[in-house]
Amino acid sequence: MQKTQSVVSITVVVTLGGLLFGFDMAVISGVLPFVQEQFSLTAAEEGWFVSSALVGCILGVILSGEGSDRWGRKKLLMAAAFLFLISAIGSALSESFFLLILSRLIGGVGVGIASSVSPLYISEIAPAHIRGKLVTFYQLAITVGILVAYLTNSAILNFSVGNSGEFQGDFINYFFVDELWRSMMGLGVIPSLIYLIGLLYVPESPRWLILNNRIEEGEEILSRLGGKENARRAVEGIVRSLNQEKGSYRELFAPGLRIALLIGLLLPLFSQFSGINAVIYFGPRILSDAGIDMSNAFLGQIFFGVANLVFTLFAIWKVDKLGRRPLYLIGSLGASMSLALIGLCFYLKAAESIFLLVSIILFIACFAFSIGPLKFVIASEIFPNKIRGRAIALSIMVMWIADAIIGQLTPLLLAFAGPAYTFWIFASFCLMAFIVVFKLVPETKGKSLEEIQQMWSSKEKEKKKALVL
Repeated sequence: MQKTQSVVSITVVVTLGGLLFGFDMAVISGVLPFVQEQFSLTAAEEGWFVSSALVGCILGVILSGEGSDRWGRKKLLMAAAFLFLISAIGSALSESFFLLILSRLIGGVGVGIASSVSPLYISEIAPAHIRGKLVTFYQLAITVGILVAYLTNSAILNFSVGNSGEFQGDFINYFFVDELWRSMMGLGVIPSLIYLIGLLYVPESPRWLILNNRIEEGEEILSRLGGKENARRAVEGIVRSLNQEKGSYRELFAPGLRIALLIGLLLPLFSQFSGINAVIYFGPRILSDAGIDMSNAFLGQIFFGVANLVFTLFAIWKVDKLGRRPLYLIGSLGASMSLALIGLCFYLKAAESIFLLVSIILFIACFAFSIGPLKFVIASEIFPNKIRGRAIALSIMVMWIADAIIGQLTPLLLAFAGPAYTFWIFASFCLMAFIVVFKLVPETKGKSLEEIQQMWSSKEKEKKKALVL
């Protein structure tokens, strides 16, 4: 029991990167109207403000692939924490739109690194029977970060409205009243410092150590986390699998792993094209355009954040019991249907009704227990040891490219196609996600990473045998 608690405590520290990811992503929903007004942004500049961090994410993921395999998972996570800290300080102090974009780019690099290396690290230290739960902790941390951003945005806005004119020319007036977006973004300094300090006390990934011929160190960490006998068996399985691997990108295109690669690329793509970030980034604007005032729009965002958190907890509860496939299939179909209803509310000009809020909450709930967390769980499980770091980086890079596209296109779609057609487009992608998982994704619950790797090889052998017969 104590060893499991040790794994969980390490996981909690590592997933703080997810909290910062969620905070950075969601804080923009509150910041955007004020930055847009202060810098007189066009629709394209508004999209660039949102998606600039996502461009940084792509750069971070590119660095994380080779970097995590070469220098280790822990060092890359510490670099991400430092970049988070610099970004939060820079964003709060930026005096020009250029400096604000630069700070967003720096933070994006940190998010990109953390989004790739965190689930990778967790999957490599987690026992097979709770691996799904622990990797889903990363998505939970993202939802906590999103909710924290909504709560702090709402609190700062209420403080600003209640204290307008109370402070003259001082720090509080500048950061919390006149230009309150600075305090909204600057609050990221606190979790960044906690993350950086916490990472000093987590061990390196034992699988990475064994991969780099530091077998005794890796076995010692595995013994500490799961007992000597389990550690011995794990080391034997890891060494055996390493002897069968080449460790090059070409290996991903081998017949036995092509489907794994396709799954690893499509699931993160669908997660971003599902429309979740349209709700997170542009939620207040969508609700405001529907006739809801800004304060209530921020309150609506808090309800969205709570729904996201609650149903991510449901995913943690059920992912290792029900399995990955059932959760994903139910959630993706539910997300498609609820997005269609959101579009219908706008099409019928019923956006001010309670049905819009209910439909958005239903969509967020379906996303939170399926499309959102399971892309991390599945991607962290399906690739071989030697190539896992770079393969997951490739998978997450697709996610961030798709996210950058959505961040740039959503304001344009809302402006020119209208919200109804925008959400119907998102609904079609969720339906495609359902079909892909139904056709391609195997169940991986309860299997070790080495057993999953062997599963792909076995399927290829069965396929060849069937062709011969």
